[in-house]
Amino acid sequence: MALSENSGQLVIIGGAEQKEGESKVLREFVRRAGGTKARIVVMTAATELPREVGEDYIKVFERLGAEQVRILDTVTREDASSSTALEAINNATGVFFTGGNQARITSIIKDTELDTAIHKRFSEGIVVGGTSAGAAVMPDVMIVEGDSETHPRVDAVEMGPGMGYLPGIVIDQHFSQRGRLGRLLSALAQQPAVLGFGIDEDTAVVVQGNEFQVVGSGAVTVVDVAEIIHINVDELLKDEALAICGAKLHILPDGYRFNLKTRKPVLAKTAQKAA
Repeated sequence: MALSENSGQLVIIGGAEQKEGESKVLREFVRRAGGTKARIVVMTAATELPREVGEDYIKVFERLGAEQVRILDTVTREDASSSTALEAINNATGVFFTGGNQARITSIIKDTELDTAIHKRFSEGIVVGGTSAGAAVMPDVMIVEGDSETHPRVDAVEMGPGMGYLPGIVIDQHFSQRGRLGRLLSALAQQPAVLGFGIDEDTAVVVQGNEFQVVGSGAVTVVDVAEIIHINVDELLKDEALAICGAKLHILPDGYRFNLKTRKPVLAKTAQKAA
């Protein structure tokens, strides 16, 4: 579940991040992408309004001091093999996936030359970020769509291949605002993943190596099902209720950290003792 020591960082945002004023979450993305030397590529594959959405991010990233910001709009899979697209990624210090429909990102970009190029640059140390749909695609298996404000059910969520930046994790966004705990538990019940991240709006998980840090105005809900003592998923018809016993739940606000290897929060007192 942890990233390799040589890989870049991930900034995974729960959606509806502040674009005016302090812009704490996007400010953190720019900072980690190189600050005033950041060269950011905004990937608009998820949205049906690429120009409008892309220009919004150009404004905020430039306001925060990035050296260069450019939009990369891929409408077809052929666009994801263009020399212009590949050159943009090779020159970038940060790649940012906007919100929209996560299935559009995977259908247009996954397993293309552009996909390979972004993964290569990520392995070399660039920062990859995404918000809303752009957050959903970060794992190797993602939530495509599903019901909010529901109890856990097998049919509450549809899963599909993600982009594979953070394997072994399930991510859900707009989490507390849309009441998605049941949806996240339903997803975990169907996958070999043992950790689920529910990321609130205007909040990010910043992953580096073995740890992530929470940044933003909301919180991140971490669900750990590695040591559950009972689950009835094999006994159910698709519309029947799931039982999950022994799952762990952590609620982590701004500044808190979590170790992906030990699957435990890194509490302030613990960090002080370790230092």
